[in-house]
Amino acid sequence: MSIKVKFWGVRGSVPCPGPETVRYGGNTACIEVRFPELDNRLLIIDAGSGLRGLGNHIMANDFKRGPLDLSIFLTHTHWDHIMGFPFFVPIYVPGNRLTVYGPVSYEQDTLRGIVGGQLTYRYFPVREVELTAEVDYVELKEGRLDLGDGITLVTRYLNHPVLCLGYRIEFGGKVLCTAYDTEPYRNLFITDPAAPSYDEEMAWEGAEVAAEQNRLVTDFFTGADLLIHDTQYTEEEFFPAKVGWGHSSFEYALAAASRAGVKRLALFHHDPDRSDDQLDELALCYGGQRDGVEVFCAREGMELTL
Repeated sequence: MSIKVKFWGVRGSVPCPGPETVRYGGNTACIEVRFPELDNRLLIIDAGSGLRGLGNHIMANDFKRGPLDLSIFLTHTHWDHIMGFPFFVPIYVPGNRLTVYGPVSYEQDTLRGIVGGQLTYRYFPVREVELTAEVDYVELKEGRLDLGDGITLVTRYLNHPVLCLGYRIEFGGKVLCTAYDTEPYRNLFITDPAAPSYDEEMAWEGAEVAAEQNRLVTDFFTGADLLIHDTQYTEEEFFPAKVGWGHSSFEYALAAASRAGVKRLALFHHDPDRSDDQLDELALCYGGQRDGVEVFCAREGMELTL
């Protein structure tokens, strides 16, 4: 039993095509997950701009065997993770079926309204009602979901300005985890005893809650064969300028993966301002074997087998 993973987009925030991003790629988050023993059953994680290339690949290869039944699992609904949806060719083909799973942060905004809402004349020349494939939406919370064929999906809330889920896919004793976009939980209460509004008990409780939530996230990807983790910043870049933006540092991801006994760690959600040469330098600094974890920077087009 095995899981195959291919990266179609590894950038964060915004696509960044150009001569300085050719090797690692400029598309935003999109990952293809296949199960070779299940006739290449396919799951897609996130619908960033990389989804366009994946859609073209699916139509050129999988569609030959007949109409498609596909599933997209959105980690969250920020635009860099859904912007590829209107350009996903399978949704324009009669007979195809697509189920979009993901969290929503506001009761008045449904998943269909957020994702499908891109297909309006305000933003796009084709309206959602004109799609010829069948598209369904399933809103997710924390929990465990049986996807059939022995595939189990476990979801976990992460720390991001909008509701965001980490995904743990288990199949045949293999485990794939995603942890993006996320940053470490921190104590939100005043911790300086000299501050006028300092409350010792609240400061202690805040520290306990943050530590517990960080432990739960680490437990979520414990023992994973592959963890794909947000590393948009270095620790120096992250603190204090980027605290609260919802992303992690290289240093934090490496330490968490080591504590969790992860086998391989893919550094992911690369800052759009980083060139290929800069990512090469970071790969030399943070990559390789680290405390028993194989660490590497994800690249567009990279394929892995678990």
